[in-house]
Amino acid sequence: MRWRGWGPMVMAAAIAVSAVWTTAAPADAAVPGSAIGVLPQADSWRGIAGGSILDYWMTGSDGTPQRASGALFVPPGRAPAGGWPIMAYDHGTSGLGAGCGGQTTATGSLGQQEDNRIVQYFLAKGFAVVAPDYLGLGRFRTGPHPYLELNTEATATIDLVRAARATHPALSRTWAVIGGSQGGQAALGTAHLQHTYAPDLDFRGTITVDPESDIEALLPVTGPWVPNLRGVSDTGTTTFIAMILAGLRATHPEVAVDSYLSPRGRDLVDGIGDLCLGAIMRRADGASIGDLLDRQLTTDAFRTALTSYMAVPTSGYDAPILLLTNITDTTVPGPLHATLAAQFAAGGVDFRTVVGRGSHCQLNPRMWSAISDFAARIQATPTRR
Repeated sequence: MRWRGWGPMVMAAAIAVSAVWTTAAPADAAVPGSAIGVLPQADSWRGIAGGSILDYWMTGSDGTPQRASGALFVPPGRAPAGGWPIMAYDHGTSGLGAGCGGQTTATGSLGQQEDNRIVQYFLAKGFAVVAPDYLGLGRFRTGPHPYLELNTEATATIDLVRAARATHPALSRTWAVIGGSQGGQAALGTAHLQHTYAPDLDFRGTITVDPESDIEALLPVTGPWVPNLRGVSDTGTTTFIAMILAGLRATHPEVAVDSYLSPRGRDLVDGIGDLCLGAIMRRADGASIGDLLDRQLTTDAFRTALTSYMAVPTSGYDAPILLLTNITDTTVPGPLHATLAAQFAAGGVDFRTVVGRGSHCQLNPRMWSAISDFAARIQATPTRR
């Protein structure tokens, strides 16, 4: 199985997404984690019974409440004594614009088919599943999605768990999170933040597959001298960097991201804020990393902002982590996964690694077995209301 992530094959499938959205008015007295509305869906929606669209309030990049959307699926039948445990699913890279998140739509695209398999897997295991679109990617126009901004990926996830529990009393306080690629990074950010952001919930752990990590350490060494390497993979890399720069520009105006960009880079970053991934890739086609930049990204201000924006914490987790990685991954290169595992070990993190030789986010039988064991351990201790 392949997860939607940064790989060219998957990105080519994530093109335009149709959605219903609205322009968000300024938020003032709304409480993050509270529901705006629930839209129950027919059993045919995404091919999964028991689904709803949930609009809710989350904490945005600047700390103010923002409107967001996500999907909720509840297993059939009667909930266990402590309520249905919750598995939060964080999706992979899908774009920057409203309607691109893929969780509150029913497109039938390759990426969503893979999302649906994860949802169905955990429903069959006896979990309710929540799946955030992330800030800016769902049913509300709140500006460009801050791509790989760890904090809002986490608040989008945690606040959806809270909103789902507020609207569905059969859901437990017990929960966990899973994600791959961007979603793997989001899952780790969620796991780290929940300890202080949602201590009222009963968090049991994280499953992360080929997560993005340590790009913030590599990106500053790039500059206008980087050549065009030709081929789809270079287009993909240029796309990801343009998306990061668009998100950083929106959330950290003090960095003056435009001052680092070439005219071609500014044109690209200016034009992608409301697009989904396939359209962004088409805009970036033929451009190298060097084509985007007018100077190297080595200033202290840029490094500090980028680290704050997207760095995966390597200590301070309070629940187990299952780290599933492919050493032959070329989208998030295998050495980055090895570095993350070494950082976890040095930071005293409670984690287990299962290593494969597949493509980006491909799960082998040993990985699926580890996921099954992880889910069983969560349910071995009674869930809590």
